[in-house]
Amino acid sequence: MSKLLDQPEYLHVLVNPVMTHVLPIAAMGLLLALLARGTVAAKLFLLLVLFGAAAVWPTIHYGEQGYDRVRSMADSSGGDWLDVHRYRAEKSAPIFYATAAVALAALVAGWKWPERFMPLGWLALIVALAACAAAIRIAYPAGKIRHREFRHGPPPPAELQAAHADAGED
Repeated sequence: MSKLLDQPEYLHVLVNPVMTHVLPIAAMGLLLALLARGTVAAKLFLLLVLFGAAAVWPTIHYGEQGYDRVRSMADSSGGDWLDVHRYRAEKSAPIFYATAAVALAALVAGWKWPERFMPLGWLALIVALAACAAAIRIAYPAGKIRHREFRHGPPPPAELQAAHADAGED
């Protein structure tokens, strides 16, 4: 087990579900708490939103560290999907950081300025839903990297070209 945890690509796969599973569940819980005007529940779900969105940093960090190893295990088409996955993750990271920041601001407001808690809670929900959409968009090409059965065509040419341009490739 410790040998697996020394491999960044496995850590990437272990941390990633925090964004793809915890964040959407937290957003749905936050929606229900805000609709019920349950401040305590909303704060709990805001903590989960903060945790889920902040997971973008270790996910990208370990993904970058494991990139070369995964690239070497993938076939040509899988490598192209990996590049699109990486490109989408890098371009979408700011929405996760913004989500974490807004969730933190809402939590601080709930403590220091209670009258601002609900509006910031709703803003956190909106940004969290955008982050959930980004997580889905990022995850889509990831499933195609090593699983040929999920591929139904090549990656989007414009994104693949942009990914290669960002990486400094021809």
